[in-house]
Amino acid sequence: MSTSPDNSFKNNTPPRIVVIGVGNLLLRDEGIGIHALKALQEIGLPPEVRLVDGGTSPDIIAYTKAGDKLIIIDAAKAGGEPGAIYRFRPEDLAEEKGVLTSAHELGVAQNLKLMSLVGNEPKETVIIGIEPAEIDFGIELSAALQRKLPEIVKVILKEIGRPEPPDRQE
Repeated sequence: MSTSPDNSFKNNTPPRIVVIGVGNLLLRDEGIGIHALKALQEIGLPPEVRLVDGGTSPDIIAYTKAGDKLIIIDAAKAGGEPGAIYRFRPEDLAEEKGVLTSAHELGVAQNLKLMSLVGNEPKETVIIGIEPAEIDFGIELSAALQRKLPEIVKVILKEIGRPEPPDRQE
C-alpha cells in the first residue's frame, strides 16, 4: 500500500530525493515535466524518492524539507534542437536570463531564492530542462519529444542515482 504524499512529512521522515515535474499538459511540449513524471511513476521507485506533480505553479516551498536533493523537470527554450536535455542549477536561472526561457522560470527562481533565505533548501537542487518542439494547444507531446522521453527518463534516473530502468516483466 502506498502512502499519500503528505504522510512521510507528517511522520517527520522526509524523502531523500524529491522530483517535481512542472508544466501545462494542455500546451503539448510545455507539459514535458509532467509527462516525464508519469513515465517515472510507471517504473516504480524506492520510497526515499517522492514524485510531485508541480503543474503550472510549482509550490516548491512546500517541499523545502525534502532531504538531500530536489530535481525539477520543465520545458526550457535555450535554442537547441527539440528534445535537447539541459542540466543546470538554480544560479543558472539568474545568470542565463537571456538564454534560458521557461514559462515557470520566474516562479521556480523565486521559490528557490525564498528557500535559501529561510535556510530550508535541500543540499542539492538540479533543474532538468527539455527543449520543446511545439508549444500549442493539445495534450499530446510532439513526435520529437515522444521519441526523446525514454532518454529524458534515463537522465532523471541517473540524477536519482538509479542509472537504468528496471527490466519490466511482460
